Amino acid sequence: MHFTSTIALASTIAAVGVAATPFKFPLPDGFPNPDPAQLALIEQEAQGTLPDGPLPTSLKSAGITTLQLLALNEIFEVAYFTELLSNVTNEVPGYDTKSIAPLERKYAIDVLTAVVNQEKLHAAGVNGILQSANQPAILPCEYQFPVSTFTEAVFLAQTFTEVVLGTLPEVQTLFAADGGDESALVNLIGSVLAQEGEQTGFYRTVQKKTPSAAPFLTGGSPSFAFSAIQAFIVPGSCPQPLSNVNLTTFGPLTVVTTPKPINMTLEFSVAGTVDPSANSIVYLSGQNSPVTVPISAVNSTAGLTSFIASFPFQSGFSNGLTIAALVKGTGQTYTSSDDVAADTLYGPGLVEVD
Repeated sequence: MHFTSTIALASTIAAVGVAATPFKFPLPDGFPNPDPAQLALIEQEAQGTLPDGPLPTSLKSAGITTLQLLALNEIFEVAYFTELLSNVTNEVPGYDTKSIAPLERKYAIDVLTAVVNQEKLHAAGVNGILQSANQPAILPCEYQFPVSTFTEAVFLAQTFTEVVLGTLPEVQTLFAADGGDESALVNLIGSVLAQEGEQTGFYRTVQKKTPSAAPFLTGGSPSFAFSAIQAFIVPGSCPQPLSNVNLTTFGPLTVVTTPKPINMTLEFSVAGTVDPSANSIVYLSGQNSPVTVPISAVNSTAGLTSFIASFPFQSGFSNGLTIAALVKGTGQTYTSSDDVAADTLYGPGLVEVD
């Protein structure tokens, strides 16, 4: 199963309004607002505590936006891993002992228990920083996850964690540039980045993949992560409008073709119009410069437009995650993911190659 197809399914769920019961908060342990005793139990299960250093009391506007994104993501991850842990614990079909083999069930439960509680501390930490600077905490939405087996769930966890890994270095750069109170957050985010990397290695190992996908992982603009998260949020379920977060929401870009580690052609689709003379596909892979390729074979049916573009994997693309974006213009040269995001109309298309 490929994550690109899960985004497409999530979009379909949102459009037709038919799906399993959405995941809702609060949790039995009080999250997202645990009392001190509940927080102590969360820390025990997480195998570590919240940092005890002073929190920033002043944030610049870009820093606020960045922390809002991080909080949205961490709360989403708490929801995702809570549901996954519940499915494995209760041996839901597709998550039973046979389905997770050769992984031992107790080991899987122990790992997921640690992960979900670590994500709770990530979320609590980010919201604590916002509140320390007199900004409102981000509140949970409702969520739907288009996976039905342990194998699908682990692949999805790998992919969205790789998106996070690509975003956090940009977060560090922003905090360093803002300076002031935000400077202290650079090392904090570095520790979270390392923790998320350890998680991804586990998800990849469970799938019998090389734990580390590539020497240099793919980076992405925060707006790509912001758009990807929304594929799993039940529309209209957030108590705070997502428009409050000063990031761009792109239209979904579905990767129809199963990608392979070769030069090939990929088919994409979007819910909108596409013009080969006015649009291109741009790929972000590893820490290489963005690659722009033309599109062709445009076909529109029932509000969906499909088209194809070359996928020049063997020209220097990295194993693991590649981000695709449909941009305005043709033949452009970009130097960063933020430059690509500025021209993006639809994305991210998340292309996993292993």
